[in-house]
Amino acid sequence: MHHHYVERDTRRIKTEQFYGDQAVQFLYSRIREQSSWLFRRLTTARISRVLGHMNYDGILAKRMNNYLDIHQQLNINPGECLDAPEKLNSLRRIFERKIRYGVCRPMPNDPRAVVSPADSRMLLGSFQEESGMFIKDKFFDYEEMFGVNKRTWLSAFRDGDFAVFRLTPEKYHYNHTPVAGKIIDFYQIPGVYHACNPHAVISVVTPYSKNKRVVTIVDTDVEGGTKAGLVAMIEVVALMIGDIAQCYSEKQYESPVSVGTGMFVKKGVPKSLFRPGSSTVVLIFQKDRVHFADDIAANMFYPDVESIFSRGFGKPLIETEVKVRSFIASSLVILNK
Repeated sequence: MHHHYVERDTRRIKTEQFYGDQAVQFLYSRIREQSSWLFRRLTTARISRVLGHMNYDGILAKRMNNYLDIHQQLNINPGECLDAPEKLNSLRRIFERKIRYGVCRPMPNDPRAVVSPADSRMLLGSFQEESGMFIKDKFFDYEEMFGVNKRTWLSAFRDGDFAVFRLTPEKYHYNHTPVAGKIIDFYQIPGVYHACNPHAVISVVTPYSKNKRVVTIVDTDVEGGTKAGLVAMIEVVALMIGDIAQCYSEKQYESPVSVGTGMFVKKGVPKSLFRPGSSTVVLIFQKDRVHFADDIAANMFYPDVESIFSRGFGKPLIETEVKVRSFIASSLVILNK
């Protein structure tokens, strides 16, 4: 079947062309079903690094470099890139490219706006049963996502809302801060390296809480913050992702530093880099602290559109393609009782 998504800027329905889709379907059907031992080996960190090297630095990458129009094939706008096209002369450099985000990814001036952390395809969800976006345990297991020993955060975000941002391989792979605030917790959770291809997502079920991931908890109710309560930003590795490099920088990409507890982070600036490939960012919000953009919420139920997620999970789940730093939600004012 086709996998459609909505292009936000034009409202057009687009069909996604998956990279290596046949290999992913083979891995997550025949190998998973017939050889569970082999399947577990193929989703380990070591195999993921080997596949990533082959794809982005090794023989497969060299074959791709023979195509003179690789930038055009990947639909990369050279005018957005900081480096000249001739310097983006390998797949790895293309996927780790830097852009003129201040110009080509403008950010809303509203201090209460929550912005997209990535160039990605986005879905919304809620843990509240009464919500029209209720999607319990479809994309991740709630307790696994934070870590079963993180009772403070499991309590703080219960019945909240979330957004899933799926990066495809050709995307700009820096993640930006979606809110402004103070980091009050930062930690890594070990895990496996499942693919983020929709076929893999519906096959494995809850892969985002099984993969290795980095969790950043931001308190936005501090002075200068976005006033959206606590916000969890969870960066999830995937098959062929070797690393998530933390490289926070308030001015372009200059003097990057690793994020950590106690830091105040500005909104819309580079925070981390997936190296390389495709992966996922999940934002989790506290109950009744944000209102998602109406167009993104409506697109989830776009009529007569095919989606692997809709077919696999039995309810309308149409993604919207969003740009990093674009408006995705507003923080809600809490009235004093």
